[in-house]
Amino acid sequence: MYRITHGTTNNLSDTTVFIETLNRLEQNSALKASQLFDNEAELFVTRAPGRLDVMGGIADYSGSLVLELPIHEATLVALQRDSERLLRVVSLSDDLMQELVFEMSLSDFESDGRPVDYEAARAYFQRDPSRHWAAYVCGVFLVLMRERHITFHEGARILVASRVPGGKGVSSSAALEVSVMQAVAAAFDVQIEARETALLCQMVENLVVGAPCGIMDQMTSACGETNRLLTLLCQPAELQGVIAIPSEISFWGLDSGVSHAVTGADYSSVRIGAFMGYRIIAELAGLKVMKTAPQDLVQIDDPKWGGYLANVTPSEYEQAFAAYLPERIGGAEFLTRYQGTTDRVTRIAPERSYAVRVATAHAIYEHHRVRLYAELLKAAHMGAASRRRLELLGELMYQSHASYAACGLSVAGTDRLVELVREAGAAQGLYGAKITGGGSGGTVAVLGRRDTREAIVGVADKYARETGRASYVFAGSSPGSAAFGYLKLSRS
Repeated sequence: MYRITHGTTNNLSDTTVFIETLNRLEQNSALKASQLFDNEAELFVTRAPGRLDVMGGIADYSGSLVLELPIHEATLVALQRDSERLLRVVSLSDDLMQELVFEMSLSDFESDGRPVDYEAARAYFQRDPSRHWAAYVCGVFLVLMRERHITFHEGARILVASRVPGGKGVSSSAALEVSVMQAVAAAFDVQIEARETALLCQMVENLVVGAPCGIMDQMTSACGETNRLLTLLCQPAELQGVIAIPSEISFWGLDSGVSHAVTGADYSSVRIGAFMGYRIIAELAGLKVMKTAPQDLVQIDDPKWGGYLANVTPSEYEQAFAAYLPERIGGAEFLTRYQGTTDRVTRIAPERSYAVRVATAHAIYEHHRVRLYAELLKAAHMGAASRRRLELLGELMYQSHASYAACGLSVAGTDRLVELVREAGAAQGLYGAKITGGGSGGTVAVLGRRDTREAIVGVADKYARETGRASYVFAGSSPGSAAFGYLKLSRS
């Protein structure tokens, strides 16, 4: 039996269940996980939650303020150092009936005694789709090798158990990256502050996995606090404290049952469109633009807005720039006229056409909406959360959802959930709803009074009857990985 020799479960039931799972594994010899760990060596256990995107969403890459809630569901990791320079990874299903298994040598991350570049690592995991999931785990080691110049003389045995459902828009990938990073840091005695943990994990996802995410997911998973909205200004990652959720209200997540998909537009193309908009605005504003390497990248000398599209105010945008932005532009035409954008994560496809005006407007107006939302919520915390103030908060959420839809990042399922919340309305204690994260499916965030869970369940049930898709309800909150710390387990 394993016993805790360092740390505490923080009274989190999933952590207790995870330790019980570790103890039960040896009874199921059919699982690779049952043979993963050496009984004589200690285990390091970490935990990182997913997040509910209350406001901000995809505007994070444009420098917006975002408000994020760490959810109750989390990913737990047990890691043991291995004298062999191998990474052995097993990911378990909740019912212990299925597992994903991956193994690689750390030497695969080296060439001529140096860490391989990120492009090579990305290609390594993309060659076989069945092992792409392992990039989120093993990529942590490469990022630490390259960015922190750490040499791993030993490998690791890693067990993953996630209760953050994938494809739901609640950042299962960030929870995985952050929990693994925290476990590696604890086991190998690497000192990493919470904010840096998030930044390094974003590099795992951007550069090893190859997903163009912003920073808010990893920052919430690492730095979040229970029942508080993390306030993050993504310029590039300025933590501005937390906002305590007033006792009268709650935030829920309603899963649409629609996994993220490309439906008319996708996250990457909307992101590219927003960066195209900033590049065009820079030229209209007379800012100095310099071509840089590699291809498709430019540098903008921007003392006015600090290099972030979100800092353009709505009034500036409407008065000076909106009329001059194309609704759409082809990639080849844009590159010929403007040489590139400042985004180092995405690449413009010459053969594709991109919506520019709507993507640009979304980033500018979303930052404005989030700032208003934060101030209204802070005022609500200082006194009673009046119905009028809640209606204003809800309207900002509805506006955000409409803007997502204009960008092509909503689907029928998420639209219907928002409609059902609006139909229930203030009479049932529900005030606002919006799609979350990268959109194109996933989860809808809902604002309501704390005593209206019955109304939330009613919306979920009606949606299930109409669509045939059960709507999972995300309720509650839990600490980020930094607040949780780590557990050390030994066999008794």
